[in-house]
Amino acid sequence: MAKVLIVDDSPTELHQLSQMLTRHGHAVITARNGADAVALCREEQPQAVLMDIVMPGLNGFQATRQLTKDALTKHIPVVIITTKDQKTDRAWGIRQGAKEYLTKPVDEQALMGIINRLLEKVVEKA
Repeated sequence: MAKVLIVDDSPTELHQLSQMLTRHGHAVITARNGADAVALCREEQPQAVLMDIVMPGLNGFQATRQLTKDALTKHIPVVIITTKDQKTDRAWGIRQGAKEYLTKPVDEQALMGIINRLLEKVVEKA
């Protein structure tokens, strides 16, 4: 179906999200920090990105902002998936360019619904 980049410094979260996506037929690539995510997006051109916020180095807010401002990656929808559940965090994530903001633990059906909706928009624009 689609290639999705999962960005998280937790091996457990990477595994759980990867399992969810592969069960639904998606190809998965992973990064453990924001800088690697930006580089992978430029190189691999995934159809969507699932982005954690709290990571070493370039955090998820910073990486999302870079991806949504870069001509090579601004078309790739970013979904923030984090434990940060304050209204200010959510608002800031959307301001950085994220299309959606989910909190952990993630509900599989909700996540797949969001991904499918975002992928439909990507296909419509193509």
